[in-house]
Amino acid sequence: MKIDIGCGSNKEAGYLGIDRIAGPVVDIVCDICQEIPLPDNSAELVMASRVLPYVDNLFAAMAEIHRISIHKAVVCILAPYAHSFAHMSNPSFKQKFDEYTPRHFTGSFFQPPSGPVCPAIPDYPVPAPPFDYRLLRMELFYQHPYEDPLYETEELEILKTLQANVVHEIMYHFVVIKHNITDQELELMSRSHYPEPHVLVERRLKSQNRHFFL
Repeated sequence: MKIDIGCGSNKEAGYLGIDRIAGPVVDIVCDICQEIPLPDNSAELVMASRVLPYVDNLFAAMAEIHRISIHKAVVCILAPYAHSFAHMSNPSFKQKFDEYTPRHFTGSFFQPPSGPVCPAIPDYPVPAPPFDYRLLRMELFYQHPYEDPLYETEELEILKTLQANVVHEIMYHFVVIKHNITDQELELMSRSHYPEPHVLVERRLKSQNRHFFL
C-alpha cells in the first residue's frame, strides 16, 4: 500500500490519501498524531509532502507512520527548511526541519555516502526515539539566487552555514527499521531511486527548462 499523508486536494496518483479535512480525494480523515486507522505493517511507501511542519506532535505522528509501515518501507518527507525567514515567521509551522533532523529519528544513525552531511550533535546527546528511521537520501532545494548552477556545491555549503535564506526546502527519504539491518544493506538502498512528490517533479522540470533557455 502507498499512502499520501496530508494529501489535501492534490493526492499523489495511486496513493491512499489521508488528511485531517475531508475532501473529494481524501480516503481517510484523521489526525495522524492521534491514530491512523490502518493495521500494523500495511504500508510500503509513505509520502508526506509539506505537511509535517503543521502537526502538533511530530514524534507521535512519526510513531504512527512507523507502526503502519512494513520493515524497509520508504518514507519521503518534503518540508520547509528551518533557516529561512519566510518559514521562521510562519505561525502555522510547529515543527522545524534541517540537516540535524535525521539524527533525532533513530538511535543508530547511518550517514548516506552521498548528499549533504548530517552534522553530529555533541553538546546535547540525542535520546533514542520510540521508532527507528534511517536516512537513505537527503536533498536541499535552494532559494533564488542560490539555485543558479553557477554556484558550486562547496560554496553553497559555506553560504548556508553562515547565513539564512539560502535553502528553501529539504527532502528526506527514510527507511523504516523494525528488524536488524546492516550498513551494507542501507548503503545499497541509499543508491536506489525512490518516488518524489509530484510538486517536486514539476519544480525540477521548470528548473531544467529555465536553465535550458538561459
